[in-house]
Parts: sequence; structure tokens; C-alpha cells
Amino acid sequence: MKHVLITGASSGIGRALALRYAREGARLTLLGRDASRLDEAGASCRAQGAADVVGFRVDVQDRVAMARAVAEALALAPIDVLVANAGVATGLSGGQILENPESVRATLSINVGGVLNTIEPALLPMTQRGAGVIAVVGSMAGVRGLPFSPAYCASKAAAHSYAESLRGVVARHGVAVSLIVPGYVKTPMSQRTIVKTPMPQRTESWQPGVIDAPAAAEIIFRGLERKKPVIAFPLYMFYALRLFSLLPPRLVDWAMTRFSADVPETAEREAV
Repeated sequence: MKHVLITGASSGIGRALALRYAREGARLTLLGRDASRLDEAGASCRAQGAADVVGFRVDVQDRVAMARAVAEALALAPIDVLVANAGVATGLSGGQILENPESVRATLSINVGGVLNTIEPALLPMTQRGAGVIAVVGSMAGVRGLPFSPAYCASKAAAHSYAESLRGVVARHGVAVSLIVPGYVKTPMSQRTIVKTPMPQRTESWQPGVIDAPAAAEIIFRGLERKKPVIAFPLYMFYALRLFSLLPPRLVDWAMTRFSADVPETAEREAV
């Protein structure tokens, strides 16, 4: 029976992935900040066949609380799959130039600091055991910077680099690291973003290759089962963005600015 720990497990991709592992009869440790949503996710996982579900209401920005939660999870059973999934998005809308500085710092704290606070307490126990998979949820926005979401892109690029670096460190100790690079997934967070194309006749939001959270969870689950180093979907978007990073920057910047977007700033604020 696998023991799977997932942050940001009360909604979106995290919740869908928890439900997917529940159908395999896994033992689940679910971390989230919203108590009612966390309880609902846990109940749904039990109904889907999870062997056991433990929930921790915790903020991934709180390093001490995260260390305590991960330690308690390890006391229950060794962690086989650790998924650093919790994240927020923020960006620019309507001709803005400057992102809200407090939102920017909260985004970096959650999307980068939260990854560190999830992985660090489990790293030595997993490498000492010589088994397990560490998964970091990045984004297509981490492959190449987008002009309407500077802080979010920066946070995901940092998560990508950390996962890639960590993979080489722990491989010799029997632990795999998977970087998850999703495109557009129908989640409460992504549905707040409106992307507009240069084509005026197109009025709806443009989200190429969009899939729902259960479909994304299935792709991630299969990738983690195979311990794939990179789990990216859709692949054409991933390779296109990687190609863009090799092209002349001015050309790519010009092409990117042909599109516009309304990305609501996150409700999160810098902890002061």
C-alpha cells in the first residue's frame, strides 16, 4: 500500500490526484488550508477506496508547521510519493505594468518556499530509505516567461530549476524526482484567467489544449508510476515553449505581446 502526501489537496489538480490514488487503495496524507474543503476531499477519497486518509490544515508558507505535519505523516508510514502541488497565480490585467508587490511576494513564498517546506522535511528520510518519488508541480509558465504574469512565471521557473537540480542529487540514493509541467487545466485558479488572441472575432478565453482536473490527474498518476523525470502535457505546448526559449528574444517577445490576458491578482498577501 503506497503512502502518498499531497499539498494543495483540497481543490484542483491536488484533489483530483488524491482521488486517483484513492482508487488504488493508497494511504493518503492531504494538506490544505481550507478545513471544510479538506474534510470534503478526505471524505471523497475514503468513498473512492483509500485505505486511510489523514488531513492536516496547514499553510505551506509556515516552515515549522510543515515540518511538523510531514514528520507526523512519516510517523504513520514511510512516504512513497510526495507531491509539492500547492500554488497560487497572480498577474497583470487591463494595461497594468506593476504587479501588486505584496501579491508578488506571497506568490513567490507559496510557489517556491512552499515547495521547499514540503520537500526538505521528507528528503533525508526518503533518501535514507532509498525509495520513493518526489513530485514538483510546475507550469508551462515556468518554461518561458509570459508578459502578463511575471511573478508567477518566475516562481514556476524557480520550482523547475529546483526539481531538475534535486533530481541529480537524490538519484544515487534511490529516490526519483518528477517535474510536472501542466498546461491549461480546468481548475478554480485557471478559470480566473482570460487569455485573448489577436483575432478580434474570437470572444471566448483562449486556452489551447485545456483538459479537466481528473484527466490531468490520470496523466500525472501514470507518469509518477513510471517515475518519469518530466511529466508535461500537452507535449506540443511544452516543446513549442522550449523552442521559443531558443529563438531570438525580441522575436518571441513581439509574438507574445500579440496576445493579451487578464490575470487577476492573488488574494494572498505578503506575510508581515
